[in-house]
Amino acid sequence: MPRLNHFSSRFTFLLGLLASTQTFAADSEKVLNLSVEELLNVKVTSVSKKAQALNDAAAAVFVISNEDIKRAGATTIPDALRLAPGLDVAKIDANKWAVSARGFNGRFANKLLVLIDGRNAYTRTFAGVYWEAQDVLMEDIDRIEVIRGPGGTLWGANAVNGVINIITKHTSSTQGGLVAAGGGDQEQGFGGFRYGGKLAEDTTGRVYVKGFKREQNSYSNGQPSGDQWDKVQGGFRVDSRLNAQDELTVQGDLYQANINQNVVIPQLSQPFSSLVNDKAFANGGNLLSKWQRTLSPTSSYTLQAYYDYYNRDDAVIKEARNTLDLDFQHRFALADRHDFIWGLGYQYSLDNVLSSPVFQVDPKSRGTQLFSSFIQDEIAVIRDTLWFTIGSKFEHNDFSGFELQPSARFLWAPHSQHRFWASVSRAVRTPSRGEENFTTLVNVTRPQQTQAGFIPPVAAFVNNSPAFSTEHLLAYELGYRTTAIDSVSLDLTLFYNNYDSVRSVSQVGLTPGFPIVVNSELTNEYSPKTYGAEVAVVWQMLDWWRWDANYSYLRTDLSGAPFNQLAVSPQQRFSLRSSLSPWRNIDFDAWLRYVDPNSTISSTGAVTIPAYTTLDLRVAWRPEVKGLELSVTGQNLLEDRHLEYLQESFTLPTAVNRGVYGKIAWEF
Repeated sequence: MPRLNHFSSRFTFLLGLLASTQTFAADSEKVLNLSVEELLNVKVTSVSKKAQALNDAAAAVFVISNEDIKRAGATTIPDALRLAPGLDVAKIDANKWAVSARGFNGRFANKLLVLIDGRNAYTRTFAGVYWEAQDVLMEDIDRIEVIRGPGGTLWGANAVNGVINIITKHTSSTQGGLVAAGGGDQEQGFGGFRYGGKLAEDTTGRVYVKGFKREQNSYSNGQPSGDQWDKVQGGFRVDSRLNAQDELTVQGDLYQANINQNVVIPQLSQPFSSLVNDKAFANGGNLLSKWQRTLSPTSSYTLQAYYDYYNRDDAVIKEARNTLDLDFQHRFALADRHDFIWGLGYQYSLDNVLSSPVFQVDPKSRGTQLFSSFIQDEIAVIRDTLWFTIGSKFEHNDFSGFELQPSARFLWAPHSQHRFWASVSRAVRTPSRGEENFTTLVNVTRPQQTQAGFIPPVAAFVNNSPAFSTEHLLAYELGYRTTAIDSVSLDLTLFYNNYDSVRSVSQVGLTPGFPIVVNSELTNEYSPKTYGAEVAVVWQMLDWWRWDANYSYLRTDLSGAPFNQLAVSPQQRFSLRSSLSPWRNIDFDAWLRYVDPNSTISSTGAVTIPAYTTLDLRVAWRPEVKGLELSVTGQNLLEDRHLEYLQESFTLPTAVNRGVYGKIAWEF
């Protein structure tokens, strides 16, 4: 789409920004003085798989910049994602998170696609993301593009409720050195080192290493929960301009983590469950290469390949997975009104999973293939005013066969300060390895002596089923963006999601004995609906003082679903941030968040999580030393601890503790 360059007020956090500066002092000054025109022309790539101005994207997209992350004091990717409206981010314990968009949250929320520099972080084992394994040097993040709503047309299956694309900086923006270190009561110790340099005339690169040790959280009674953990990670990236047309990127990462957790293991004999202090181990790595040839401003093609592996060894499962992914896409203009993009993809994933008393796996090892293609056409119906985009993804996978995911989008710009957009999309969530090949011992109740008599123990199994199939979504969205009032912006999205064939559990049999065995199967019986609104407002009150607020409303209709089979995400979420830079070398940030009650699913049924309010504060000082910044951040300051989420099974309710940490960062 052509740029529309007529905006004159300020629009900061909502529309995101790309801050690549040499010193922290220059960062803060530049961010607070960006004009709306500059901010609206920030390029995003996740909506249409091409660079386009954020304001020209017909989707509910939000950009979290590097400066946003720094000033929020976020030390993990999930914590940084709390900045975006429409996302449900909940901390399960010190080393696990539940992250989803527009509902259906869980340890393995299965309707959200997560990418890191184009590499898919979604695991086929449980249809979700191991968030504790997804990490980068936070200072190297260029931006995080968050799309709420379906992205299946371009990104494929499992991009049902949203797409999160974590994009790191080009190596030309990370020349020189960086040292960052800190610690506190919860963030016991962390550090990172990165160095970038010029390798040839048109080639730059960097290497990095980071590590941390995080303290355990506590139970609601204040007792320690034994979930402390540590991790070390390193990697590299090289960017090279081969000639006037060709660019090549090669990058890779390696990590190793020791993850402590208290796990409740059900068992079929006395005492029918045991609390295990599990010292889990995880490691992994990846290697990615991307080649892009630019033929003209409106024509280019890209070839990307990556290999990813991970190993996990904990009390309930031991698994290893290797994934090879190839992706090709081609963009070209036609007849001055059509902007086509099409592509082909192939993925092969091989796993090895060992059975345990909790998970029985058959077969032990399985290799699966995914073939895909997509095409999309963006049509300028009325030049500079009205655009229509239509396309579809075509996939074939080994779990559910052929899948089709079409979408249609409109964008209307009746005035330079107003944007209206609408979309209709179909997306699918395909079965996972666990849903097709696992039998799970969910819970074993202890025997009880009651007035009515003796109640023997009951063992609950959930079995895979050949009949379990794909989940479907038909989504409708309306959006409006405006900067009609000087220094104030508003972004509003309305949505209605109609799901079909959503995963459920049905009892299929009961076997008398000691314990009594209750067998259930995975089915696709429910068709829930969700609808809601997301609002983000930014007010640039003064050149050195900005307010950023967002509010999310989500209503979930689970008509016909048993109360204990589907979780309900918070109905309302509110976030208010204040960012002050009253002097060139001082920053002060305050972040208030409110989250409504929600319910999660434990092995014994639905559990309600009370509403909570949190406050984070950060103060930073840049002394008269180039590139040096000292900061102190307090997190969850309003109470000693609060509960955000309860994992579906095996872990006890763990509260999130108040914490304070200090940090020193020096770029040279």
